[in-house]
Amino acid sequence: MQEFGNKNPSANLADLGLNVAVAHWNLSPEELVNKTIELGQGELNDTGALCVSTGKFTGRSPKDKFTVKDAITENSVSWGEPNFPMSSEDFDGLYKEVCAYLEGKEVWVRDAYACADPQYRLNIRVVNEAPWANLFCNDLFLRPTAEEITTQNPDWLILQAPGYIATPGTFGTRADGKGNFTAVNFTRRIILIGGSAYTGEMKKGIFGVLNFVLPHNHSVLSMHCSANEGKNGDVALFFGLSGTGKTTLSADPNRALIGDDEHGWAHGSVFNFEGGCYAKVIDLSAEKEPQIYAAIKPNALLENIVFKAGTKTVDYADGSVTENTRAAYPIYHIPNAKEPSYGGDPKNIFFLTCDAFGILPPISKLTKAQAMYHFISGYTAKVAGTEVGVTEPQTTFSACFGRVFLPLHPTKYAELLGKKLEEHSDVNVWLINTGWSGGAYGVGSRMSLKYTRAMITAAMNGELNNVEYAAHPVFGVLVPQTCPNVPNEILNPRDTWNDKEAYDKKANELAGLFVKNFSKYADQANDEILSAAPKVMETA
Repeated sequence: MQEFGNKNPSANLADLGLNVAVAHWNLSPEELVNKTIELGQGELNDTGALCVSTGKFTGRSPKDKFTVKDAITENSVSWGEPNFPMSSEDFDGLYKEVCAYLEGKEVWVRDAYACADPQYRLNIRVVNEAPWANLFCNDLFLRPTAEEITTQNPDWLILQAPGYIATPGTFGTRADGKGNFTAVNFTRRIILIGGSAYTGEMKKGIFGVLNFVLPHNHSVLSMHCSANEGKNGDVALFFGLSGTGKTTLSADPNRALIGDDEHGWAHGSVFNFEGGCYAKVIDLSAEKEPQIYAAIKPNALLENIVFKAGTKTVDYADGSVTENTRAAYPIYHIPNAKEPSYGGDPKNIFFLTCDAFGILPPISKLTKAQAMYHFISGYTAKVAGTEVGVTEPQTTFSACFGRVFLPLHPTKYAELLGKKLEEHSDVNVWLINTGWSGGAYGVGSRMSLKYTRAMITAAMNGELNNVEYAAHPVFGVLVPQTCPNVPNEILNPRDTWNDKEAYDKKANELAGLFVKNFSKYADQANDEILSAAPKVMETA
C-alpha cells in the first residue's frame, strides 16, 4: 500500500503539493447537495435528485487518456490505441500545473475504496473541484465506515480539476485536442484529470487501474460486466458495452444485485469493484426499468438531463443535451442489492451484443473456445452518446467488451477467462443479441426486452439444458430451437428475414468483419481460440 502522508488533512494536501484555501473532508451527501445548490451548480428535480451539467464533455474522451510509460508499465501495458503513453516528466509537469491552478481554491476531498472483497481492497482519496463531483464519488465508490476513515491510508489518489485546461500539445496532451486529459501514473499511483467535468472519467480511471493490478499481480479476472445472484446463490454475469443492457438486465427484482458494471472473478468469488450504479437514463420509464427509476431520489445525481417545460420533472426522452444522460446512485438505492457486494463463482455468463446487422441469434450457447473468441472480439454497436462524437449506433468490436479500459493485451484477459472455464466446467456461456431482428439497423426492429428477459430467465433456470440445439451455419454457435415464453420463429435469425439470400450475404459480410478484426490478435491466440472463428458459407 502507498501512503499519502499522515491523517492530518492539511498535511495530507500539502504533501500532495496542494495549497488550497478550503478543503471539505468527507462531507455527507446532504451537505454536498446543499453546497452544490448554494454555488448555483445544480438543482433538485421533483424526486429529490440533484441535477447537474457536466459542460462540454458529456461522455468519456478515450483519445485523451494517457498512461505514464515507466519501469512498471513499459513491458506490461499493451501500447498503442487505447493506451497512449505519457512520459514521467510530462506527467510531473502537468501535475504541478494542476496544483498551481487549484492554489487558493475550495476543494472537496473524499476517502473511499474499490473492491468489495477485502482481500483486494484498494483505498482511494479523491480531490474534486466541485461538490457534486464529490457526491458522485460517494455514490459510485465503496464507502468506508467513519472508523475506517480515521485509520486507512490511500493507495491511489484521484485529482480532478475540470477548470484546468491544458494548452493542446503541451505535457504530452493531444495537439489537436481540447486541453482535456486523464493521465494515469502507476508509479506515483495518481489519476490526474483536467479539462473535463464528466464524472465517468474518475470511475473508469479506477477501473483501468484494477484492470492492470488484478490480472497482472493477482491472476484475478477483471470484468466490464454486471452481476446478480439468485435465491439459491447462483451468480450470473452480464458483459457488454455501455447501453447494451448490463444495468437493465441485471436489475432483476427476483435476484439480488451484486453490481451493475465492474467486477472481479477471483478463486471462489465474484466481487463488485464499486458501491453504486451509473445508469444510462435516456428513455427511462417506471414501466420498463422500475428499479432504476425508483433509485433516482435524494442523494442520487442526474447528469445532463432536461426538465419538462415549466416543471422539475425530468423528460427522459429528451436527448437534446446528450443521448448519454446518466444517473449515479449508491447501490443501496436498489432494494434487493446485496451487501457486501460479492458472491460465489458464476453459473451463467451472458455476452450482450447489440448486433446492428441483425445476423446473430437472440440467444445462443458457446463452447469454451467460442467464449474466448467472442470475448476477445467483443462485437456490438456503440450506443449514441456514450463517447464523444457518437450520435447514432455504430458497428464496432471492443475486446473483452471494454477495450478502452484494458491496459494489458486482450488475450491476457481471454486466457484468464479460459482458465476459469476449465476450472468450472459447469459454467454456461451465452451470447445474447439485444440488437436487431428481421433485418439490419434501419430495416429490422430492435429485439424485444420482454423476450430477452425471458431467454435469460430460461437459461438461468436451467430450462434450456435439455432442448434441441442447432449450430448456426456461419458462426457455429448453438441456437436453442425452443425457449419458454419466446416465439420459436425469432430464435433462428435467418427465418425472420423476408429475403433469405440477403441474410446469407450479410452473414458473410459480418463473418468477414469478425475475421478481419481478430487478425490483430491472432498471433497471440492459441489454436483452440482460432478454431472458433466464423466460417464463411458459400452462396449462389
